[in-house]
Amino acid sequence: QVQLVESGGGLVQAGGSLRLSCAASGRTFSAYAMGWFRQVSGKEREFVAAMSRSGGNINYADSVKGRFTISRDNAKNTVYLQMNSLKPEDTAVYFCAAKRTFNSGSYLNAEYAYDYWGQGTQVTVSS
Repeated sequence: QVQLVESGGGLVQAGGSLRLSCAASGRTFSAYAMGWFRQVSGKEREFVAAMSRSGGNINYADSVKGRFTISRDNAKNTVYLQMNSLKPEDTAVYFCAAKRTFNSGSYLNAEYAYDYWGQGTQVTVSS
C-alpha cells in the first residue's frame, strides 16, 4: 500500500508556472506507474499526465501538451508536475495517483485504473 501527499498548489497569474509534487510513502515507489488528474467542482475528474514506473513512457492530455511536464525521482519517492504557461482553464484541484504495475513501460490514462490517490492540491490561475 502507498500513501500520496500532493503539495505545491497555489494562486498564479495566467502565463505563470507552478510545480506540483507528490510524495509517496513506502519502499516500492519504483514499482508504481504514476499519474496526475484534475477536477473542477461539479465536473468529472480528467486525465492530465501519466508516467510509467520506469519513467521511460509518458503521456499527456492534449490540453496540456507542450506546457506541462511530468517527472519522477524514485530515490525521493516523488513525482512532479511542472506546469508552465498556465491558463485560467487550468484552474482545478490536482490529484496524483499510483498503480502498481508489472510492466515497467506501462502508463495509465484512465482514472479507474489507479488504486491510490492523494488528497489533492488546489491550483488557481487568475486572468
